[in-house]
Amino acid sequence: MRTRIALWAVLLLCMHTALAKPANDTFKDGQISGTVVDDALDEPLPYVNVVVKNAKDEIVTGGITDDKGDFKIVKIPEGAYKVSIQFIGFKAENLDINITRRNSRINLGEIRLVEAAEGLDEVTLVAEVSTIQQKVDRKVINVGKDLTTSGPTASDIMNNLPSVNVDQQTGALSMRGNQNVRVMVDGKLSNIPAAQLLKQIPSTSIKQIELITNPSAKYNPEGMSGIINIILHKNTQIGFNGNVNVGLAYEREPKFNSSIDMNYRNGKFNFFGNWSNNVSKNINYGFIDREEQDILQTIDILDDRKSNLFKAGIDFYLNDKNTISIFTNQNIFDGATEGDTNILNPNPSVDQFQHIDNTNENISSQYNFDYKLDFDKEGHNIELEADYNTYEGDSRTDNTFTGFFIRPNFFELTDTERDRTTINLDYVNPISEKTKLELGLEARLFDNLIDYESDGRSQNDLGTYIPSTTRFDYKRNIYSAYVTYSKQFEKWSYQVGARAETVNVETLAQETDLITDELTEIPFDNDYFQIYPSAFITYNPSEKNSYQLSYSRRVDRPGVGQVNPLPEWNTPLISQFGNQELQPQFTNSMEVNYTRQLEKGSITAGVFYRLIEDLITQAVFVDRADLNRIILTFANFDNTSSFGLEFSTNYRPTKWWSINGSFDLYSQNQKSLAETLTVSPDMATEDDIVISDIEVNNVVWNVRMFNNFKVNKKLSFSAFALYRGRNEGVQFTMKPMFMTNIGMRYSFLDSKATFSLNFNDVFNTMQFQFEGDRPFVQNGQFNWESRTVFAGLSYRFGGGKYRAKSRKQRDKDELEGGGILGG
Repeated sequence: MRTRIALWAVLLLCMHTALAKPANDTFKDGQISGTVVDDALDEPLPYVNVVVKNAKDEIVTGGITDDKGDFKIVKIPEGAYKVSIQFIGFKAENLDINITRRNSRINLGEIRLVEAAEGLDEVTLVAEVSTIQQKVDRKVINVGKDLTTSGPTASDIMNNLPSVNVDQQTGALSMRGNQNVRVMVDGKLSNIPAAQLLKQIPSTSIKQIELITNPSAKYNPEGMSGIINIILHKNTQIGFNGNVNVGLAYEREPKFNSSIDMNYRNGKFNFFGNWSNNVSKNINYGFIDREEQDILQTIDILDDRKSNLFKAGIDFYLNDKNTISIFTNQNIFDGATEGDTNILNPNPSVDQFQHIDNTNENISSQYNFDYKLDFDKEGHNIELEADYNTYEGDSRTDNTFTGFFIRPNFFELTDTERDRTTINLDYVNPISEKTKLELGLEARLFDNLIDYESDGRSQNDLGTYIPSTTRFDYKRNIYSAYVTYSKQFEKWSYQVGARAETVNVETLAQETDLITDELTEIPFDNDYFQIYPSAFITYNPSEKNSYQLSYSRRVDRPGVGQVNPLPEWNTPLISQFGNQELQPQFTNSMEVNYTRQLEKGSITAGVFYRLIEDLITQAVFVDRADLNRIILTFANFDNTSSFGLEFSTNYRPTKWWSINGSFDLYSQNQKSLAETLTVSPDMATEDDIVISDIEVNNVVWNVRMFNNFKVNKKLSFSAFALYRGRNEGVQFTMKPMFMTNIGMRYSFLDSKATFSLNFNDVFNTMQFQFEGDRPFVQNGQFNWESRTVFAGLSYRFGGGKYRAKSRKQRDKDELEGGGILGG
């Protein structure tokens, strides 16, 4: 009996020991699982973010739903957590859980997400009114319907942006009074000339425009004024979606544009494509009056262009960690220009007339591959991108001379081949929740070959016009590495970085006299190494106030047009050539910005200062072969500086009235070289040419104001005004310019369709007027079709209600208010 009692006692003791584990025993990690469903469609939601945070609101772990909307997150330590289910376009769902030994496997079941009223498709639902956001290194213009109805192309929008101006004659862009600005589309450079590219991109295809005035070390350092990055709509909605746009503008000649954007998203694949078409005729006319000589030069130009831009691509989401994206752009351009230049003298018997007939065809192709690998830690990734861009263009110009001309007719043939290859490797590591490290390597290979032939443009030593050929080969290879480090505190944040670049430039100009077969070669090489530092500091004392201080060093490498010794353009009295030995100019740029959030909007004010080394600017010379002619070229000059201030605001005085306004003022010191004649050209010899060093101190200011008036949910009106102040340059002084536009928009078919009507330059005041005295006293005026009426219609289609995961676009990351680059 005693033996049985002892055995029972031992057994009970063993059971008690087995069931009563010590408190410090190892706890098996917990896990959570569940299914996320669209509440409206009653369908599973793939690629939804599931984030697990601790009591300190710190991210512990997370995951993403699969194609069936299911998720499972493992290795969760014991404790209390908040589970946040987040997806673009839906209200976040937050659940509290408690992982314990007895409750270590938690199934959250079916989690239904409700669509957010303000989170509808950000791609196809375009806001009525544009907004401007001030980031640390840029202004971000979110393009609304008010801007897209201002004109059919990207070029029409640009004049409406703060600190940006467009030369209506050449299409050249300038920012803060300087044309050394780089234009990118979705963070990528193009081989298509910027002026042509902007006239081919439909305004309705633009989602955002970034004015990056002080880029960080992660960015290509080219462009003294910075970068204008045009971000196009990219639809990644589930299912088949798209939109169609057509528009017509008219004053004296028609300008038609159309586009269609489509995407199909299903499972792991997203297919997207678009096509845009531009068919337009544009008239430009003007005069240059040389007052002292009593010579009037009139110019009439008709530009006829047709272009087609195609884009097709695919995003392949292999799994939650790996994404591959491939796309191609194909651009086909066919243009023709007819121009008449008349030189009218007091004696009509010596009048001169030149007719130019030009045809220009080019094809540009872009091929892009991107692979992104996401690691387990949120925001930790590495990305490889390769981009190849090729351009082929053929141009023929026939020059016909009549009247009192002593030169024969001649033709010009120009063939251009351009290749650009860019390879990027970017690594991002969020070391902690408030600290981030970024590293990268980049190779940019550029090759430009121009073949030129003429049967009589050049003259030999005897003054005889001879047939000749010229080949200009320009190669530039750039290899760079960058690092940036950013850290955020409670109210302060900073980012520091540096980019190191080694550059190799090789140029060779060859000219052949087709009569004597004499070959002239002019080689020029330039190799250099530079480091470009950058620094950003942000201070947010409250939710309503933000201060930003930034510094960067940048470079302006001479463009092909600035170094090409072939003539860029000719008239009987003016020619422009490049300078093959032009050196790059460097800029140290600093700016300070302040943003104040108001109850009904926001205001941003800023100042900037630039110190410019080896300034590149235009020089004016007298043609030794004909003292009546001017030769324009480019040269390097001494160091100089510029400064300015900017002010912009978004304000809504009432529910039906909103204002976007901006004011900018900048002062710049320009240095150059100009030749003048001490006597009339008809009586002058080379001994009468005087060379002068020119220094111009110029202060320019511009004002823009955009008003939007909302009558109801369907109908709204807009009014835009621009004043561009007097601008003194090396060659001439541009007089002030003023423009007023009005427009209306009407939405119908459940807001899927929008009709717009716009009347530009209502008072016909947008004219380019100038005066100057180098090298001759002269004044002039140029006009274009600025007083246009534009009508447009857009329609969106498709039934997708939620968005898929989008791939990161390089150079699209924004420095947020905290100063940390978003991944």
